[in-house]
Parts: sequence; structure tokens; C-alpha cells
Amino acid sequence: MSDDVICVGVISGAYGVHGEVRIKSFCALPEDIETYSPLTTEDGKRSFSLALIRPMKNGFVARIAEVAIKEEADALKGTQLFARRDQLPHLPDDEFYYTDLVGLEVFDTGGTSLGHVKSVQNHGASDLLEVHMPGATATVLLPFTKAAVPTVDLAAGRIVVDPPDGLFD
Repeated sequence: MSDDVICVGVISGAYGVHGEVRIKSFCALPEDIETYSPLTTEDGKRSFSLALIRPMKNGFVARIAEVAIKEEADALKGTQLFARRDQLPHLPDDEFYYTDLVGLEVFDTGGTSLGHVKSVQNHGASDLLEVHMPGATATVLLPFTKAAVPTVDLAAGRIVVDPPDGLFD
């Protein structure tokens, strides 16, 4: 994934018969996805001018100027929507975009390498770092809290963790 763009949502399917789409927003304030329009595909080959019509369960009903009929909306199902990094707000020192955490090396407080961040997940309660350990096929889900992850150093490409006992055994 390019460092210049960040995934801010996905088209989850058509809504109705007039070309509207269902949008799932990944923004901290979900309605902010509209302010980053036009959005693009990851490769930048397609651009979408997005206008939110109304909220719905797990997202929004939206109109995309380039989509006029249900079949066109159906064809976009699963399309990830990206905004340029310079369009997004600057974050406080203790907040991060998920994309910036993926790939960082993970070390314990003693300096031992524990692996790297494979993904960041959120299933409703809080963020979890999926850590892939060297030489292992399984991954570990580490709570992304200040207690478990006291240091994130983006410039050095590393995270220092103090995991709960037994998590990496």
C-alpha cells in the first residue's frame, strides 16, 4: 500500500435501484468520509465523488456521481476507498493511522524481537495488534493499550510492548 493514500472506507454494495451505494466508513467520525471526496481506488485509476444521503445500520447510503444504475453500483461491491494522506487530519502524538502500524517491528521491554505487526483489528471493544512471530505460523493478538504498548516509534519503525504474562510463550 502506498504511504500517500489511506483506506477510509469500502463500498459494501448497492442500495435500491437508482445507483446508490452502501458505504462503510473507517473514519473516527464516520461522516467525515464525505469531506475527503473525491476518493480513489488504491492504485488511483478510479476516482469517486461521494455524497452521503443518509445514515443506515453499519454505514451510510451514498450517491457516487459516476454511478447511475444499480448494476454499476453492484459492480463496485468490495471496492476500497482511499484518501490522500494530506487530506486527513494530523493526529495527536498518542494516536496513529492503522496503516502506519502495519509492518512495524515489535520488541519487548528487554529488547527481544517478538515479530512484526501483521494487522490492526477492532472488533468493537478496542484495537488489537496482530503480531506475527518469527518462525511461527500462528499470530498473537495484543491489546493496543498504553499498558501493553507503552512505546510506538514510527520514525524508528518499532513498537516496544509489555505484554500480559504468557501471551508470547
